Amino acid sequence: MTREHGTRITLPTPSGDVSAVFSRPDGADGIVLVAHGAGAGMDHPFIVGYCDALNEVGVATLRFNFAYMEAGRKVPDRAPKAIPVWAAVVDEARRRSAGEPLWAAGKSFGGRMASMAAAEGAIEPAGLVFLGYPLHPAGKPERLRDEHLYALRLPMLFLQGTRDALASADLLQGVVSKLPTATLAWQEGGDHSFAVKGAKRTPYAIGASLAEPTAAFVREHAPRA
Repeated sequence: MTREHGTRITLPTPSGDVSAVFSRPDGADGIVLVAHGAGAGMDHPFIVGYCDALNEVGVATLRFNFAYMEAGRKVPDRAPKAIPVWAAVVDEARRRSAGEPLWAAGKSFGGRMASMAAAEGAIEPAGLVFLGYPLHPAGKPERLRDEHLYALRLPMLFLQGTRDALASADLLQGVVSKLPTATLAWQEGGDHSFAVKGAKRTPYAIGASLAEPTAAFVREHAPRA
């Protein structure tokens, strides 16, 4: 299979122009839109590895920056600024698609913003993929970020490390058990970055390792024609 290395674009959004990279392999049967986490942008090796590996298994990707990252700021945008970026990305992907289903995925903060955008009706993806959902701040399991999830009826895939400090395993299991359309796939030994103690893997390789379960999920739950 041959694929494009990616088309780098500038995307206007209500929160400011942001960078994005669109890549479509031959015969792609879906597009996964990929948002970065709070501390690193769309060109972080984890995100690039994830997108490259999805392309290799026949899934198109559109990865992008939020406005704060594009501007070089360290503090993540709050939802009122992040959600319009998600909406603009979905619109751009729809313009570039040939009718394939669009899936919203994100690392930590990026996935949470996708779920909030979907809960508000700002985006209507075929489903959501969480690459480490930040269920609560580190060390503060009482501050759950779950309320909006219960309004969602989309297929949801939670890819989560068992040692994730931002998602206590028992608490996340309890949340997912109340979401009838959600699937929880544990990554044994993984922390919030999916790194495993004693396993020497680059961030690129770690991101790439999450592509196969993502591709299987989006194909299993693809909307029926």
